[in-house]
Amino acid sequence: MTADVNVVIDHSEYTILVVDDVISNVLLLRVLLTNEKFKVITANNGKEALVHAAEAQPDLILLDVMMPEMNGFEVAEKLKADPLTQNIPIIFLTALNTTADIVKGFKVGANDFISKPFNKEELIIRVTHQISLVAAKRIILRQTEELRRTIMGRDKLYSVIAHDLRSPMGSIKMVLNMLILSLPAERIGEEMYQMLSMANQSTEDVFALLDNLLKWTKSQIGKLNVVYQDFDIIETISSVLEVFSLVAGVKNIKVHFDVQGKIDVHADVDMMKTIVRNLLSNAIKFSFTDSEITVNAVVDDNMAVVSVKDGGKGMSEEEQQKLLKTETHFSKYGTNNEEGSGLGLLLCQDFAMKNGGRLWFESEEGKGSTFFFSVPLKG
Repeated sequence: MTADVNVVIDHSEYTILVVDDVISNVLLLRVLLTNEKFKVITANNGKEALVHAAEAQPDLILLDVMMPEMNGFEVAEKLKADPLTQNIPIIFLTALNTTADIVKGFKVGANDFISKPFNKEELIIRVTHQISLVAAKRIILRQTEELRRTIMGRDKLYSVIAHDLRSPMGSIKMVLNMLILSLPAERIGEEMYQMLSMANQSTEDVFALLDNLLKWTKSQIGKLNVVYQDFDIIETISSVLEVFSLVAGVKNIKVHFDVQGKIDVHADVDMMKTIVRNLLSNAIKFSFTDSEITVNAVVDDNMAVVSVKDGGKGMSEEEQQKLLKTETHFSKYGTNNEEGSGLGLLLCQDFAMKNGGRLWFESEEGKGSTFFFSVPLKG
């Protein structure tokens, strides 16, 4: 078995333990491996091998099978049973070449076999191959640890930024909302009112982004748990629509939601509100002035399916292929050049799946989009 491992290694950084009860074999192997710049330590029997392996922690063990008192197979079993030595690769040196012997060797932890009498070139190639695998594994482990630390630092940074900014932005948002309601255009002038409206919209967008960022970070690092409860999804949608009436009104967009009755579901109500908020916010962003948005909720099999349909910009086939994929996700400007981060839909997809549902969409460029999400009904 071969592996294509492109790792440039310095042989002098690696130690090989040679175990053989025949002194001439030990001396020959020492010379061959030392010529290749490897560090070499030796043992003449199984007991010495176990002591040297635990103390020196070699990178590879060349282990003779036919030894008195404790044969190579027994030594290998003890090495693999010890947490200190269980990950050290072993190459058996043996004159035994029956299928049964080879199978037994692999069962007790062999990584490779070299038949006695061995060919010098073959031995060096097999040893170098195993050392290359060791080097590659170390690189992978080191890079994995570096990546883990980087991800932890990133998530901590995102969480701190989102958490520390969310509170003051929430206060600013409330103040601007109060000013918009208490200072009509005829009182402060049309120009000032437009500036105030723009500031209010920008604050709403930033607050929504920070809220999404905080929730996304918590979800990705496993600190956002799903709190299941039974509730009426119709009532939840209605409460979100009330909040967005002012935002839709700025573009003179009418939002229709005429579903009557109740649809009880079993899910995390806060996550469902987040999905509806993001889908409605996107629908408003990509809808044209004086257009309409239709929100609907139906029962399909054992799921409630909520849809948000707009008559806005829609998406091209190329854009649709990139949507809802972390590696290709993108953002685009709304009909009034509103900016977006592209994070909201990923969060919606994540929340829908965490609650046992899914998120999907239909879109046609120039004719608008419809986004759907499903959620399990109350059992």
